[in-house]
Amino acid sequence: MSPIINTQRTPFRPSFASRVLQATARWYNPPAQHKKRVVILGSGWGGYNVLRGLDREHWDVTMISPNTYFNFTPLLASTAVGTLELRCAVEPVRRYTPKATYYQAWCDEIDFAQKRLKCMPATRPPGAEPTESQDSVKHNPGPSFSLEYDKLIIAVGAYSQTFNIPGVKEHAHFLKDVKDARKIRSRILECFEQANQPFLSETQRRNLLNFCIVGGGPTGIEFAAELRDLLHTDMKARYPNLARFAKITVYDVSPNILGSFDQSLRKYTEEHLSQEGITILTKHHVDRIESVFPFGLLVWSTGLAPNPVVKAASDAKKDPKTLSLITDTKLNVVMKDGTPDPDVWAIGDAARIEDVALPATAQVAAQKAKYVVKTFKSLQKDKDFSKPFQFINQGSLAYIGNWKAIYDRPAADGTHGGFMQKETGRLAWLLWRSAYFTMTLSWRNKILIPTYWYVAIWIFGRDITRF
Repeated sequence: MSPIINTQRTPFRPSFASRVLQATARWYNPPAQHKKRVVILGSGWGGYNVLRGLDREHWDVTMISPNTYFNFTPLLASTAVGTLELRCAVEPVRRYTPKATYYQAWCDEIDFAQKRLKCMPATRPPGAEPTESQDSVKHNPGPSFSLEYDKLIIAVGAYSQTFNIPGVKEHAHFLKDVKDARKIRSRILECFEQANQPFLSETQRRNLLNFCIVGGGPTGIEFAAELRDLLHTDMKARYPNLARFAKITVYDVSPNILGSFDQSLRKYTEEHLSQEGITILTKHHVDRIESVFPFGLLVWSTGLAPNPVVKAASDAKKDPKTLSLITDTKLNVVMKDGTPDPDVWAIGDAARIEDVALPATAQVAAQKAKYVVKTFKSLQKDKDFSKPFQFINQGSLAYIGNWKAIYDRPAADGTHGGFMQKETGRLAWLLWRSAYFTMTLSWRNKILIPTYWYVAIWIFGRDITRF
């Protein structure tokens, strides 16, 4: 008779010591708390600085932006002419993933009541033909998706204002993104190669090398100055027979350029640009742009238009002129009934504080972002951050060419008395260089930017290769 094997197991009985350890572990390891979802719309000066400052261990942070990078906008004019390389003016958003979630997408609708966002991918659908235009992606998008939020920061920025003038979108270049700078840089070099063909007349060469800038604000003036440097140095050396045909003209509808600067600085800039061969035409209104107009490049820099998602936010109160979102002094979005939404903030060019006039600059957006970060730090401690936002004007800088710049910092009472309230020339240029070097966010670009400045200006010259 075969022996019987008993397969029934004796119940496991943990020892007294192990039971004590298990109980202790349960006591010192409470269940994980649910993190509230904070959604950031936009990766510009406002959104990116909020992303950098939020405690991603405490908040479930999600960013939605059609760009996978942050634009360091003050350096776009330099990248457009080769003084700096394009990657010096960007910082990657995914530097902060996976601790923060990122979707390359547009937000098309905001449901403030349900706390829900409708989003559209900013990537082309699988199988679609590749294209350089992100607008064409938006017209042929993938499936939309919804996203809920507990807290929302709207920092989508604004688009370039065209005033519905015919021909602007078809024939002009904008300068708000590093992709714009790349297209401008390519077009400048293309103009010179086209003008260099042996069968062209002098008139045709002058037309191709006629560079026009519409808008006399800091962006337009700095691009004109950077372009002047390129023409008078590298292009003059590489295209000696064409340099005399090149012309730069700045058009502005206002009586003066750089309207936000002190009058003496505006006058100094106009005189300096005239000496450098740049034509300034104020009180000029552009009615139409046609392909037959004799210019090789037209850069359009005339103001801001509302972002479509801001334009579509019908539940929120908006500025009647700019259509930007109205916020209270704590930067919370004010709804149509006049009450602020305590869970929604709006910063940057997409919003303005009610009854407070602030310029649409990177400086304002960055300071608002810091204020929002402080607010969230208070929320982590269940405290109310009651101090209202207050803008501290650190001054305005503009490069005007040939190693010269202007610096303007009005005093609190609007005057220009005191130390370093106004500066021009080489000293302002050094201040301009050092300020933007200090503002650079990553150590990578803190190293690359001065390196490229030194290499492009003093050693090898700007790269004029077109590919």
